[in-house]
Amino acid sequence: MKIDMTGVYLVREEILPKAIKKTILAKELINSGEVRTVNEAVVKANLSRSAYYKYKDYVYSFFEATRDKIVTLSMLLRHRRGTLQAVLQVIAEEGGNVMTIDQGFPTRGAATVNISLEMAKLHNGLQSLLERLDVVDGVEKLEVIGQA
Repeated sequence: MKIDMTGVYLVREEILPKAIKKTILAKELINSGEVRTVNEAVVKANLSRSAYYKYKDYVYSFFEATRDKIVTLSMLLRHRRGTLQAVLQVIAEEGGNVMTIDQGFPTRGAATVNISLEMAKLHNGLQSLLERLDVVDGVEKLEVIGQA
């Protein structure tokens, strides 16, 4: 089944209206277990219930939206024995399932590597995986370049 992505955008938080930011906060309070009810969440977020219900089904954090999806990471790795192996080890430890690996030829001591992985079984979510990959010795640059 193909999902229609017309009208779906990735925008930076700082340009969002306050009501949408507060809706995101209310959803995060509920998802984290800090509050148990919508009423508690909207009071804590200083948001009306009507605004919450108006926006709640239309706004998601990037990491919430990527759950159970395939994400493509692009990395610049130092051309050194074991660097790619260390990256793949972290992905495996976090529960990621590698779908594809595309490694460019090393130039100037580094190579670009694109890795597509399933996220359905990540133990701690995409943010945790990115934080762990970012500190792997030899990872010079790391970014999410796509999701499906």
